[in-house]
Amino acid sequence: MVHFNRDSIVAVLLLLASGVLFWASFDIREPDYGALMPSTWPRIIIIVLAVLSLVYLVQSLRAGPDEGVAQSASGRTPGLAGFIAYWRNPLICFAMFFAFLITLPVLGMLIGGVSFVFLLMNLLGGWEPKRLVIHAVVALATVGSMWSLFTFGLGVMLPAGEIFNPFAL
Repeated sequence: MVHFNRDSIVAVLLLLASGVLFWASFDIREPDYGALMPSTWPRIIIIVLAVLSLVYLVQSLRAGPDEGVAQSASGRTPGLAGFIAYWRNPLICFAMFFAFLITLPVLGMLIGGVSFVFLLMNLLGGWEPKRLVIHAVVALATVGSMWSLFTFGLGVMLPAGEIFNPFAL
């Protein structure tokens, strides 16, 4: 008999969500002019998500039932301080992303994205001088290449911010 663990339940929920999203993609309006259908990219992403969720399900079924869940949860300090200490990294990620969204109209996608990735990597990975250089290179390369791809390759108008576009309202 197969015993489900938490990961297998999450994988099944992700597969169900992928199915619902794929079904909903048939409601996307198709234009009359001959071009790539607007539903193509969402369907490709949904199919990739479904395949990865299926791999996740297979791996979670191979792992077997949860055994050490009660032990790991009991090691946490009770109270608000224990909660914050236990969930420190996800809380930092959400706070930084919220700050990124708030500053997006001012900084724009390029400067805001590079700043977000650089600061988040340093907050989670440490502030040593050697790591600062690595984090800066990774932030500039990843965000810069994605910005270039969307701006020049795909022609997407990303938020420029007030720094690059001071006359925008």
